[in-house]
Amino acid sequence: MNYILFDGPYRNNLLPFTYTRPVADIRIGILTIREKWETYLDTTTTTITEDYLSDKFPMVEMETNIMINASYLPNLELVEMVKGLKENQAIFKGEDVIAFYAKEGEEAINFDTYQALEFEDDCLKIENTWDIFSKNSEAIQEDFNLITKDRTSQPIPETTVAFHSENIFIEPGAKLPLCSLNAEKGPIYIGKNTEIMEGAMIRGPFALCENAIVKMGAKIYGSTTIGPHSKIGGEVDNAVIFGYSSKGHDGFLGNSVLGEWCNLGADTNTSNLKNNYAEVRLWDYQTESFMKTGKQFCGLLMGDHSKAGINTMFNTGTVVGVSANVFGSGFPRNFIPSFSWGGSAGFTTYLTKKVFEVAKVVMARRNEEFTEQDKQILEHVFQETKKYRRD
Repeated sequence: MNYILFDGPYRNNLLPFTYTRPVADIRIGILTIREKWETYLDTTTTTITEDYLSDKFPMVEMETNIMINASYLPNLELVEMVKGLKENQAIFKGEDVIAFYAKEGEEAINFDTYQALEFEDDCLKIENTWDIFSKNSEAIQEDFNLITKDRTSQPIPETTVAFHSENIFIEPGAKLPLCSLNAEKGPIYIGKNTEIMEGAMIRGPFALCENAIVKMGAKIYGSTTIGPHSKIGGEVDNAVIFGYSSKGHDGFLGNSVLGEWCNLGADTNTSNLKNNYAEVRLWDYQTESFMKTGKQFCGLLMGDHSKAGINTMFNTGTVVGVSANVFGSGFPRNFIPSFSWGGSAGFTTYLTKKVFEVAKVVMARRNEEFTEQDKQILEHVFQETKKYRRD
C-alpha cells in the first residue's frame, strides 16, 4: 500500500514552522512525525502539501493510496486501523479525518459515501505550535519505546554519573566523558555520534539526536529534544530544537521551539512566564491577532533561518518568523515577522539577497547545500509575509 501524509486543517496553526516544511516534517519527541509513521508502517511516505513546497516535498500517487492526517502521531492501535483500511473507508476522531482510502486521480472526496470508522483510543495530536513543546514529554516516551524495543544500549561510561540507567539508551559513536544523566522522571536517548561534554547535567525525558552536541556545563531539564546536528549550552527547559540550530552559550531557553538553521547568540534569554503569572497569548497567523494559549508557560517560537545577536531578550510568548535577524538592547515586540532585521528600536526588511548569502555560508558549515528549491521556498515566504512587515 502507498501511504501519503497530508497537512490537514491545522497547517496554518503551525506557522511559522510550516512555512518551510509540511506538517509531517515537524520534529516532536525523538523523531519527526514522518519518521514515526514510516517506522510503524515499515515503508516510506510522501506528502500532500502547499504547491510552493511540493518540489522539495513531492507526492507519489499510486493506483490505491492511504491518506493520513499528519497532525496525528501514530501508535500501535491507530496504525493497525490504518493498515486495515479498505475501499470507501475512513477513520475519524470526532470531526477530524485521520486517514482514508483513496484511488489514483480522485480530487474531491465525498466522505458521506464512506464508511466512517471511529478511532476511540487516545493518541497525540499536534494542532498548535505550543503543542510541540507541551506534548514533547509523552512523544519522547513513545518514540523511546518504539526505537529501542528489543535493542541493547551501548554501555554507560564509568566516568558518567547515571541514575535509573534502565531508562537510558546510548547509540554507537556517542561520547559522554564526564556528565550527569538522571532518567528518574523519563527516558534519556543519546543518538549516534553525539557528544555530551564535561560537566553537563541532564534530566529526562530528553532526546539528543544524531550528531548533536551538548556543551560543557549545560543544564538541561526534562521534556527537551535537541535535533540532529544542533549545539546546545546554558540552561534549557522543555524546548524542542528541530535540527541544525545552535544555542551554544549561556542563557535560558524554556518552553520554546526553534526551527532549523537558527542561532541564538551568547547570553540570549527567553522569558517563559509573565510577571503576573497570567495566561500567555501568542500571535495567530490565521486571525492575524494574538490568541489565548491556555498556557502559563510559553517562551520563544522561532522559524527556520532566524538568528538572535548576543544579549538578546525575548519576552514571554514571542513568535519569530522565518529568516529574521534580531539584535540590540531591550525587548523586541512579541511578534517579529519573517525577513525582519532589527530589534526593540524597530525593524527593516531583511532582503532575500542577504538572507541567501548567509544561508549558503551557514549550511555549508554543516556540509549541506542551499539549493535552488530552498531559494524558491524562501522567496515565496518573503512575498507571503510581506503584509506583516512595516519598514
